[in-house]
Amino acid sequence: MAKQPRIPNMQQMMQQVQKMQQDMESAQEELKHETVEASAGGGMVTVRISGALEIQAVKIDPAAVDPEDSEMLADMVLAAVNEALRSAQELAANKLGTTTGGLDLGGLGGGLGLPGL
Repeated sequence: MAKQPRIPNMQQMMQQVQKMQQDMESAQEELKHETVEASAGGGMVTVRISGALEIQAVKIDPAAVDPEDSEMLADMVLAAVNEALRSAQELAANKLGTTTGGLDLGGLGGGLGLPGL
Protein backbone atom coordinates (compact mmCIF):
# COMPACT_ATOMS: atom_id res chain seq x y z
CA MET A 1 0.00 0.00 0.00
CA ALA A 2 1.32 3.47 -0.95
CA LYS A 3 2.39 5.76 1.83
CA GLN A 4 0.16 8.83 2.27
CA PRO A 5 1.95 12.14 1.60
CA ARG A 6 2.39 14.24 4.71
CA ILE A 7 0.02 17.20 4.80
CA PRO A 8 1.91 20.38 5.65
CA ASN A 9 0.89 22.29 8.74
CA MET A 10 -0.47 25.49 7.19
CA GLN A 11 -0.30 27.48 10.42
CA GLN A 12 3.34 26.53 10.92
CA MET A 13 4.08 27.34 7.29
CA MET A 14 2.46 30.78 7.61
CA GLN A 15 4.48 31.50 10.76
CA GLN A 16 7.67 30.59 8.90
CA VAL A 17 6.72 32.84 5.98
CA GLN A 18 5.94 35.73 8.35
CA LYS A 19 9.28 35.28 10.13
CA MET A 20 11.10 35.16 6.79
CA GLN A 21 9.31 38.36 5.73
CA GLN A 22 10.32 40.11 8.98
CA ASP A 23 13.91 38.91 8.56
CA MET A 24 14.00 40.19 4.98
CA GLU A 25 12.63 43.58 6.00
CA SER A 26 15.25 43.78 8.72
CA ALA A 27 18.01 42.80 6.28
CA GLN A 28 16.83 45.42 3.78
CA GLU A 29 16.91 48.07 6.50
CA GLU A 30 20.47 47.02 7.42
CA LEU A 31 21.48 47.24 3.75
CA LYS A 32 20.55 50.92 3.72
CA HIS A 33 23.38 51.53 6.20
CA GLU A 34 26.04 49.40 4.50
CA THR A 35 28.24 50.66 1.69
CA VAL A 36 30.59 49.28 -0.91
CA GLU A 37 33.20 51.07 -3.00
CA ALA A 38 34.58 50.36 -6.43
CA SER A 39 37.16 52.15 -8.52
CA ALA A 40 38.37 52.27 -12.10
CA GLY A 41 41.39 53.63 -13.91
CA GLY A 42 43.77 52.53 -11.20
CA GLY A 43 41.81 54.44 -8.55
CA MET A 44 41.34 57.58 -10.66
CA VAL A 45 37.55 57.25 -10.22
CA THR A 46 35.93 55.83 -7.07
CA VAL A 47 32.22 55.27 -6.46
CA ARG A 48 30.57 54.55 -3.09
CA ILE A 49 27.10 53.00 -3.12
CA SER A 50 24.74 51.83 -0.39
CA GLY A 51 23.40 48.32 -0.08
CA ALA A 52 20.06 49.84 -1.11
CA LEU A 53 21.68 50.73 -4.47
CA GLU A 54 21.88 54.48 -3.89
CA ILE A 55 25.06 56.16 -5.13
CA GLN A 56 26.50 58.09 -2.20
CA ALA A 57 29.71 59.51 -3.62
CA VAL A 58 31.77 59.79 -6.79
CA LYS A 59 35.41 60.83 -6.40
CA ILE A 60 37.46 61.84 -9.41
CA ASP A 61 41.21 62.37 -9.20
CA PRO A 62 42.00 65.75 -10.82
CA ALA A 63 44.64 63.99 -12.92
CA ALA A 64 41.81 62.06 -14.62
CA VAL A 65 40.30 65.27 -15.98
CA ASP A 66 41.72 65.75 -19.46
CA PRO A 67 39.73 68.27 -21.52
CA GLU A 68 41.07 66.56 -24.64
CA ASP A 69 39.75 63.13 -23.59
CA SER A 70 36.49 63.44 -21.68
CA GLU A 71 35.40 60.07 -23.13
CA MET A 72 38.06 58.31 -21.09
CA LEU A 73 36.76 59.94 -17.89
CA ALA A 74 33.18 58.97 -18.79
CA ASP A 75 34.30 55.38 -19.38
CA MET A 76 36.05 55.25 -16.01
CA VAL A 77 32.97 56.66 -14.21
CA LEU A 78 30.75 54.13 -15.98
CA ALA A 79 33.09 51.24 -15.11
CA ALA A 80 33.30 52.28 -11.45
CA VAL A 81 29.51 52.71 -11.13
CA ASN A 82 28.83 49.32 -12.73
CA GLU A 83 31.36 47.58 -10.49
CA ALA A 84 29.91 49.28 -7.39
CA LEU A 85 26.41 48.17 -8.42
CA ARG A 86 27.61 44.58 -8.86
CA SER A 87 29.24 44.66 -5.44
CA ALA A 88 26.13 46.13 -3.78
CA GLN A 89 23.89 43.53 -5.45
CA GLU A 90 26.21 40.77 -4.26
CA LEU A 91 26.08 42.21 -0.74
CA ALA A 92 22.27 42.28 -0.90
CA ALA A 93 22.07 38.75 -2.29
CA ASN A 94 24.30 37.45 0.50
CA LYS A 95 22.42 39.27 3.24
CA LEU A 96 18.93 38.51 1.94
CA GLY A 97 19.89 34.98 0.96
CA THR A 98 20.56 34.11 4.59
CA THR A 99 17.05 35.23 5.55
CA THR A 100 15.42 32.76 3.16
CA GLY A 101 17.40 29.88 4.64
CA GLY A 102 18.38 28.72 1.17
CA LEU A 103 14.76 28.69 0.02
CA ASP A 104 14.56 29.04 -3.76
CA LEU A 105 12.10 31.84 -4.40
CA GLY A 106 12.09 31.08 -8.13
CA GLY A 107 12.29 34.69 -9.24
CA LEU A 108 9.81 35.82 -6.59
CA GLY A 109 12.39 38.10 -4.98
CA GLY A 110 12.92 40.03 -8.21
CA GLY A 111 9.18 40.43 -8.59
CA LEU A 112 9.06 42.00 -5.15
CA GLY A 113 11.67 44.59 -6.08
CA LEU A 114 14.32 43.13 -3.80
CA PRO A 115 17.82 44.05 -4.95
CA GLY A 116 20.07 41.13 -5.64
CA LEU A 117 17.33 38.52 -5.79
